[in-house]
Amino acid sequence: MLDIVIEARNAAISQSMKVKRILPFRLRRMVGPFIFMDHAGPVAEIPNAVSSLDVLPHPHIGLSTVSYLFGGQVTHRDSLGVQQIIRPGEVNWMTAGKGIAHSERFEDPSALAGGELEMIQTWVALPEKDEEASPSFNNYTPGQLPVFTDKDVWMRLIAGNAYGLRNDVKTNSPLFYLHVVLKQGARFGLPKEHTERGFYIVKGSVEVSGNTYHEGQMLVFTTGVDPVILAKENTTLMLLGGEPLGERFIWWNFVSSRKERIEQAKEDWKQGRIILPPNDNKEFIPLPDDKSRPAGSAPKPEPLS
Repeated sequence: MLDIVIEARNAAISQSMKVKRILPFRLRRMVGPFIFMDHAGPVAEIPNAVSSLDVLPHPHIGLSTVSYLFGGQVTHRDSLGVQQIIRPGEVNWMTAGKGIAHSERFEDPSALAGGELEMIQTWVALPEKDEEASPSFNNYTPGQLPVFTDKDVWMRLIAGNAYGLRNDVKTNSPLFYLHVVLKQGARFGLPKEHTERGFYIVKGSVEVSGNTYHEGQMLVFTTGVDPVILAKENTTLMLLGGEPLGERFIWWNFVSSRKERIEQAKEDWKQGRIILPPNDNKEFIPLPDDKSRPAGSAPKPEPLS
């Protein structure tokens, strides 16, 4: 049966970048190892100060950030010295491990034209054995991400394994993550290889068991249930899930299996022990409970718990 329907909530990740926040949700914190999901855009109104869209340098621990674009482009910079432009159909997979800081900036005005900037970012919690691993970053091009097409169905495997598809995206636990496009009338099912499974409706609407669900909703299903998904119109879905990792704590940008590790991360960021990107170190987002804020930095994000 259908376990839960999650309605996306409005949130802001910078002065002008508004998002739909799907995970975490108070009644459903995770789906498999996925602990966070934001849907940004499409950005129809470009602010006069384009830089107000930027997400300034900020820290992470205990997770991998996974960025995937439908349109536009974003420049990623991190503590490792990586500078990478991500474009539609690519994947930026950054594993924070014991600690990393990164920024996301929208530096090409032409990439914002026409309201095409649209992206999904998820966080994948790490198994306990990997929570203190050294940070890393990888960019995967569309050629490295297999695409499957059938009548009225197109899908790209972003990471993990599903429907017999695999790729070389490095993951730390069993999971699946796919971009799926269905034409009106198409029938589709969830992969059966994984314990926890769900999908987010990016665009369009679907029918499941006689009920209609629309853009901005995530549906999560009980183990062993194989729903038939009927596209009521041309529809874009993000499918995700995998094997559960156990309880995780999340506060702001930090994820850990241990509460005390979150407290340590707070202090590490306040004391500058998580270094800023060397090529983007003039401003940063302070810890939310820090009353001081450098000039030009973004408003303080609210803690997630």
